[in-house]
Amino acid sequence: MDRAPAAIGPIAELAALVDRFTRADGIHTTPIERLLLVRQSRPSEPLPGLHQPALCIIVQGAKQVMLRDEVYRYDASCHLVVSVDLPVMGQIVEATPEAPYLCLRLDLDPGEIASLMLQTGTPAAAAPAADEVRGLFLARSTPALLDATLRLVRLLATPEDIGALAPLAEREILYRLLRSEQGPRLAQIATAGTHAHRIAHAIGWLKQHFARPLRIEEIAREVHMSASSLHHHFRAVTAMSPLQFQKQLRLQEARRLMLSETLDAATACHRVGYESPSQFSREYARLFGAPPGRDRQRLREQA
Repeated sequence: MDRAPAAIGPIAELAALVDRFTRADGIHTTPIERLLLVRQSRPSEPLPGLHQPALCIIVQGAKQVMLRDEVYRYDASCHLVVSVDLPVMGQIVEATPEAPYLCLRLDLDPGEIASLMLQTGTPAAAAPAADEVRGLFLARSTPALLDATLRLVRLLATPEDIGALAPLAEREILYRLLRSEQGPRLAQIATAGTHAHRIAHAIGWLKQHFARPLRIEEIAREVHMSASSLHHHFRAVTAMSPLQFQKQLRLQEARRLMLSETLDAATACHRVGYESPSQFSREYARLFGAPPGRDRQRLREQA
């Protein structure tokens, strides 16, 4: 008697789907608006970037994400959740042409999380312990979460079903995250009045006004916190001070301007709020590993 074929596991099926829909290295958008697929056939250098709130599930290979001095390494055994915008360094550490790094990223909307909490009667999150407020964390991927994610990615094969079914799968993924052991971290960000929610607001303010001189009292008033409380909770969520966060935003925007708008270093320096070109060059080289001009030339050659 012929044996039935062995059932394929969710990670293996997800890897097959991501491989199918990413035939070249890079970050690939999909017909599902918030879903991105990533493929890389070789390990990478550490690359700085501003990571938006998202769920990241590696289905093949491994990566490490560095937030200041903290290193988060993960593979297909767990997933990464970023709950607020964070300047991080990302590095793919396991990838080959035969077994490329494959990952899917689903962008998260705190407003939708709050709406889901309201509709499902999820209680507002209690204040977490001091070591559980970071806006980035790793967690084990449960079968229920992987099942919902698999149903979402399968829709790429039937685009006509995306409009009706993708919102349902995305909603279930959010629900599974909220119901997980680390769910209170997401709930904190989406619950008005919590310190984490106010810090998310402060981060949004900094993103809009990063070129302006930093005045802590102004941001504190904007988010209804004292200056000392803002400093304390901002560092707890982001692992850096507001000034360090602003510096990261400025330098990354300057790099983008030099590459995409072909600005020279001096113009980009002043555009993002630096008054001293020498300070800009020093801090740029510290973050990106080379002075602005050399870094721009290196990136163009790589492109």
